[in-house]
Amino acid sequence: MSETGILGLTTTLTVVAFLTNAVLVLPIIALPLFAAPASNIIQVVSKKFFGKKIFLIAPIHHHFEALGWPPYKVTMRFWVLSSMCAILGMTIALIP
Repeated sequence: MSETGILGLTTTLTVVAFLTNAVLVLPIIALPLFAAPASNIIQVVSKKFFGKKIFLIAPIHHHFEALGWPPYKVTMRFWVLSSMCAILGMTIALIP
């Protein structure tokens, strides 16, 4: 996904969170969106300070492809993870 796509997704997600008063669970719902930039940051910090790579290739979805997973499998797993995080976040938000 390009930067334009992620910008649209995060903006929409944030607006919906503010409209539904689910701002406190936004980090749980947005966890998969946070995973790719976080893996880049972890990789750069690890390489700079410890001289070792954590992932074969950053971002994380390319790491899984380097391990031999086909792209459709990586995409499907991220869909499943996104769905689980959204369900968990909304469940927590709807608990009175």
